[in-house]
Amino acid sequence: MTPPEPMPSGGRTPLSPHDTGALRSLLPVLGAHRVTVLRTCLAALVDQAALVVLVTLAAHTVGTAVIAHRAPSPGTVAVLIGLVLLRALATWREMDLSHDLAYRVLAELRVRVFDGLARSAPARIAGRRSGDLAATALGDVEALEFFYAHAIAQLLASGLVFAAAATVLGFLGPWLLLAVVPAALLLLWSPLLEARGRAERGARTRAALAELSAESVESVDGLRELLMAGALDRTRSRLRSGGRRLARAQRAEQSWETGAGAARDLLVVAAVIGAVAAAAHAAGGGRLDGAWTPAAMALALGALAPVAESAAALGRAGSLRAAAARVRAAVNAPAGAPSPATPLPAPAGPLGLRLSGVRFGYGGAPVLDGLDLTVRPGETVALVGASGAGKTSCAHLLARYWDPQDGTVELVPQAAGDPVDLRDLSEDDLRAAVCVVGQEAPLFHGTLAENLRLGAPGATDRELAAVVRVCGLTPVADALPQGLDTPVGERGATLSGGQRARVALARGLLGRPRILVLDETTAHLDHRGDAQLARALTADSRARTRTTLIIAHRPATVRRADRIAVLDGGRIVEEGTWDELIRAGGALTRLLSRQGEAREEETRQEARAATGDSAPPR
Repeated sequence: MTPPEPMPSGGRTPLSPHDTGALRSLLPVLGAHRVTVLRTCLAALVDQAALVVLVTLAAHTVGTAVIAHRAPSPGTVAVLIGLVLLRALATWREMDLSHDLAYRVLAELRVRVFDGLARSAPARIAGRRSGDLAATALGDVEALEFFYAHAIAQLLASGLVFAAAATVLGFLGPWLLLAVVPAALLLLWSPLLEARGRAERGARTRAALAELSAESVESVDGLRELLMAGALDRTRSRLRSGGRRLARAQRAEQSWETGAGAARDLLVVAAVIGAVAAAAHAAGGGRLDGAWTPAAMALALGALAPVAESAAALGRAGSLRAAAARVRAAVNAPAGAPSPATPLPAPAGPLGLRLSGVRFGYGGAPVLDGLDLTVRPGETVALVGASGAGKTSCAHLLARYWDPQDGTVELVPQAAGDPVDLRDLSEDDLRAAVCVVGQEAPLFHGTLAENLRLGAPGATDRELAAVVRVCGLTPVADALPQGLDTPVGERGATLSGGQRARVALARGLLGRPRILVLDETTAHLDHRGDAQLARALTADSRARTRTTLIIAHRPATVRRADRIAVLDGGRIVEEGTWDELIRAGGALTRLLSRQGEAREEETRQEARAATGDSAPPR
């Protein structure tokens, strides 16, 4: 299996603003809304046709009244009134249907974008800023509203109306077509001619908007830290600079659109003048009834106006290529770990882990190079190593965010039975069997109980209360105004880092996993809190049968494990109990010595900073 490629530009997939297929690739999403699409196109057709017939009939009526001195008949007046009412109704209906269609499609696109990000995470979102992701999931999708609400139905209706109007003009006089058809072709050709420039300007606008969105989201998230660090002025400066870049991009885009709109209007006016001249010449030569002269002018205008609007829609759609390309990239993002074609059932009973010959990297040198590690069912193993040794990569492979390039990661049953490769399990079976709790505990804007039930929505109140008690969250819940029903704020802002760690562990235990992977989960806790969570793990009802892999650097945490595995150079170089490895004086001893020296150096630096002494130690 090929390794995940490194993501350029901070994890952002490179997109070409000239990707002409981006918008076209998003058309199939309309397939589930065929009836609404048909109704929208029909309403747009009636709207535009009624307008053309209305202005043409009104002009003919005026021409008849002026030339033949004949007042319009009651039937003609009734038809004109009917056309006014019909167009008003058709306009309202077209707007109602088109926007209903657009917002339904956008809702579906948002779900598809989220599914694509979830399917490809973390490979495709690693290094991307949260505001940039939000700009794709929300801003870029929202920008496509115009494309779905107006461009498609308008283009179809304009084409049919122009064909009908050109037929009538040709019947009145073929020479009239010489003024109208070239103008229509120029109107439709102009957006294609300037498509490259529109795409570039649109891409610059979307990029500036995404950058400003990312900067704004991160500034709000870190507002307290920025305030404490006295960095608000620098943040304001970056936001103002980003706002100016966005304003320049928007002005450039809007200025071009204004100029293009004026050019389209001049072309329509020139075509109408040509039609008037041709009609007047024909009327003077007796080839056209004088009453049809103003009608021909109105018909030419009525035929070209929708074409001009369609040209504007095509041009605006062209500027949306960048947004469409970003949305398409998110929707079609490949899975970092593809689902098996025929999933195998997870083995029953207690499970162990076995990593055999695992080789894995992120596009460069391998992080894990021939790793072999076995964790027996019910055993607690501590995985230790220097920073960057690949400990978290092991956790990612066990969570199946990625798959190894070589080797296997298997679940090994305690009872008789064959091991099962993680790649052969369905997503639901894998998540039910293996739970990875990381150092960062993401909480959502909901109540404490809702965040705890995230991985086990069907958990009973009794089960929830038990895990809250075991993980030491009872004092936390009691201190909140509404207990477990208290909102914890965006990303758990009302809780401390240690409290969020307890919530993360409780959430993992509530799902009753048979394999629990703790990746620096207690890093935010002091020694007392770390010991309390360790007791919580042993106090849990499934502790005896649950397999636990602890990734940690704190000696007290590592010492409590049944066995310790030392990772170095992409392989396990030493295994054994704490006492065995300390007596051997090997890799673990050297690792602890380096960590102790690093902590001492950090302590000395903090002391020098506190006293204002910047001189290096002797």
